Order: sequence, then structure tokens, then C-alpha cells
Amino acid sequence: MGVDWTGNDVVVDAIADPEVAGVVCHLAYFSRSFIDRLQQGNWFEDPSYSALDCTAAGPITIGDIETRSGGEEIFREGRSLIWKSLRVTRIYDSRNQSLIYLAHAREVQQGSGKMSLSVIPLEGMNVTWTEGAPEPAVAAE
Repeated sequence: MGVDWTGNDVVVDAIADPEVAGVVCHLAYFSRSFIDRLQQGNWFEDPSYSALDCTAAGPITIGDIETRSGGEEIFREGRSLIWKSLRVTRIYDSRNQSLIYLAHAREVQQGSGKMSLSVIPLEGMNVTWTEGAPEPAVAAE
């Protein structure tokens, strides 16, 4: 979808979680045109901004996922020649029985606070754990 006369674009990709069947994430991000690269310079880099939305598209089957707090990366795409990438990380929130999907830019220099978040609550959903469901976390009192 073109967003301006120079040919800049917003791209929307469907991202499948390789270990969680039944969840689909849609990731939107900006793609710079050749004309914009000529005008603005910075030839080898696209902006870090992104938007993410995930939904349960049917029964959920959860395979061998990382259940520790850092989660695991399920998608990565370069946004510059070397320094920057756009990533989607899945985090399991055992206390709230949810899958959290976080889209964020990773930059080698100066970091990036540009991120987007989507949550799939598992409570009340048709969920199958192929490796057995982890023990729910106990809420702090």
C-alpha cells in the first residue's frame, strides 16, 4: 500500500508462530522507496517503527516453547545493511495464562524504544500443550 508520492510503502506480513499452531500475527512496517533513499540519504536503512496484532485463529496447539521470562524470538528481518533488525518475540506469562507477542527493533548502537505488543489470553480457550502444560505461577500477595 503506497503511502506517498515517492513510493514509500507500508508492508503487512502474516507471521506464523512455529511452535504455536492456531495463532497468527500480522506485522506492519515501513519500507522506504528508491526515491526516498535518494532524497534523504541513509541508503541502507529502513525505519524501526512497526505495529503488531495477533489473534487466535482456531484451536491453539502449543509445542516446545520457552516459558522463562525472556521468551524466544519467532521472527527476524533486517532493517539495515548491518546494524538494525525488526524482531518478534513470544513471551509466556504463566501468572496470567497468556502468550505475549512483542515486536521491537534491535539496534547495535543507541538501542531503540520502538515496539508494539499483542496478547493472546489462553484462559477459556481450546488449548493443547504437546509437551504438557507448565505449572501456573502463583500470584504474589
